[in-house]
Amino acid sequence: MGRYDLSDVEWRLIEPLLSNKPPGVARVDDRRVINGIFYILRTGSPWRDLPARYGPHTTVYNRFNRWAKAGVWVRVFKALSSASPNAMHLIDSSIIRAHQHAAGGKKGVRITPSVGLVED
Repeated sequence: MGRYDLSDVEWRLIEPLLSNKPPGVARVDDRRVINGIFYILRTGSPWRDLPARYGPHTTVYNRFNRWAKAGVWVRVFKALSSASPNAMHLIDSSIIRAHQHAAGGKKGVRITPSVGLVED
């Protein structure tokens, strides 16, 4: 079991939410594919750098997109958050302000804080 792989409990919650495979079509195991998707999302690696143990990177990428269009990820997030309401506190961190010296900031631009400092 890899570092980003699903536990058996997590897999039992997710498995019924996945789209059924077309009859007669051999396909890569869904659990393996989901573990590959989570590996890419957690590490930020390019799809081409997906380790071989997760299957072909094109398969994992295509399944990720197909499930996104089918609404599978919304169902997965709802199922996981309802199973453990205290486990998910922050999904999107875009509301957190970065420091003025963070990567991507313009040099020489002064950022004025919107709240004044208070001394005791």
